[in-house]
Parts: sequence; C-alpha cells; structure tokens
Amino acid sequence: MSGPFMRMWGAPIALAVLTVIGLISALVGDGVWDHVSALALGIPVLLCLWFGLRKKRQPGN
Repeated sequence: MSGPFMRMWGAPIALAVLTVIGLISALVGDGVWDHVSALALGIPVLLCLWFGLRKKRQPGN
C-alpha cells in the first residue's frame, strides 16, 4: 500500500496510532506507562503546534 494513498493518509494514520497507544498506555498502568502515554500523546500535539504556527511562505519570494 504505497503511492498516493500513503502519501496522503500516512501521517494522519501514524498520528492516530500514536494517540491510541498513548490513551491505552495511560489506562493500563503506572510508572513507565505514564511516561509512554505522555510521550505518545505529546508528539501529535507538538507536531500540530509546529506545523500550525510556522510562517507561511509567500509565492515568488
């Protein structure tokens, strides 16, 4: 499954899987699971902030 489908949906699927891992690990246990959930839930948030707050380039500049 490569080509246009994965080019368009690869990143959203990866973020969804990361989010599910973070939510499940937060429910499963304590200790190291808390760190796994914080990391897995923090990465999508940081990526959204990174791509949402970066400056847009003007065409022709």
